[in-house]
Amino acid sequence: MKLVIRNVETKISRIRYTLEKMVERNHPYAQKMREAGVKPEHLRTAQDMRLLPFTTKQDLQGHYPLGWLNVDRKNVVRFHATSGTTGNPTVVCYTNNDIKMWADCAAWCLGLAGLDEWDTLQVSYGYGLFTGGLGAHYGGEHRGLAVIPASGGATEKQVRMIKELGVTALACTPSYAMRIAEVWDDIDPGRFKNGGTKLKIGIFGAEPWSEGLRKRLEEKLGIKALDIYGLSEAMGPGVAMECVHQNGLHIADESFLPEIVDPETLENLEDGEEGELVLTSIKKEAFPIIRYRTRDRTRILPGTCACGDPSVRIDRIGGRTDDMLIVRGVNVFPSQVEAAICRVEGLTPNFIIDTWKHDGMDELVISCERAPNTTQDDIDTLLHKAVKRLKDSIGVNMDIRITDPNSVARSEGKAVRVRRHMEEPEIAKKRQ
Repeated sequence: MKLVIRNVETKISRIRYTLEKMVERNHPYAQKMREAGVKPEHLRTAQDMRLLPFTTKQDLQGHYPLGWLNVDRKNVVRFHATSGTTGNPTVVCYTNNDIKMWADCAAWCLGLAGLDEWDTLQVSYGYGLFTGGLGAHYGGEHRGLAVIPASGGATEKQVRMIKELGVTALACTPSYAMRIAEVWDDIDPGRFKNGGTKLKIGIFGAEPWSEGLRKRLEEKLGIKALDIYGLSEAMGPGVAMECVHQNGLHIADESFLPEIVDPETLENLEDGEEGELVLTSIKKEAFPIIRYRTRDRTRILPGTCACGDPSVRIDRIGGRTDDMLIVRGVNVFPSQVEAAICRVEGLTPNFIIDTWKHDGMDELVISCERAPNTTQDDIDTLLHKAVKRLKDSIGVNMDIRITDPNSVARSEGKAVRVRRHMEEPEIAKKRQ
């Protein structure tokens, strides 16, 4: 397969420069290169990218906190960090140039959404070490939007600000957008009839979400819901974004070089084939990543988008390769469960998967929340519909519980969809 890259000579030259700096500083990645027998001068064409070793999350965690830094400490102007739920957090560093590049990428993404200086953006991602809040914030200001740094929480106040400040775009996780919609229904169920909202665009990311949830959010909030993609290790939000045509996410390919590889063989795949997204930063100074295995499942989409932007497009993220469950020989991802549940009238998109190992195999029980307009008498019907929908969609029978409204914990940040247990949890022993 031939890697096709716009402005290839400039980009390869910039990556080669980064590799030279890594060798000069005896960076940990330089050691990986030596072990692979690769030198910066070996990188001459796009196809030579395959000579370079991969970078993994474990590489970054293993050099906590600042072992991956590729500039002098005095040049660092910002720190962010991952949550560290699977080991050491990844501390990400930025130079002034890195911050400017990030703002440029995020602003470009907002332009794909059709937003300009006449718009007001409410940023309801968390601020702090999480990259979501400040990433969207800087992008909005750089684009010329009026930005409301709402952060997460205080949901009734968030609704009031959307109404009273004439917010036209909302940026948050899709699960928190659903929470905002639920609260809005409670305090102002007639908002569309009384002209109480100017909201038109939702920019949702930080977690995989299905087309079914997109439809629910668009109906409940009266918006066009767009997917934005980023990860702290690469930069934050702004790596890729859907345009208003909702036909794949445009990669900010002046700043990142994408590849798709088979997660098992690590061989590059053809455009259109689904695999694991691998990213290389082209311009990053403080915290460069070379062939970073994101663990996110997607594919490169062939052809050009109807919007006319020539950037490489990837399909919406279908989940993480490390979130995959194998149920009776069938690969199951939380995003597939969400998509099926969203197609069952009477269930909300709020669910949790409890999973454990039994004789080396994944076992699970799915707790789905019924809608407020249903009753206990509807549970058997809803259960039958959910079991059938999941079997039809995924191809395997799964244990399901129907729970009461508001019984599944809500999140103001990334939704937790999978809880892993060492042994069969009590909740599984009390199935409906």
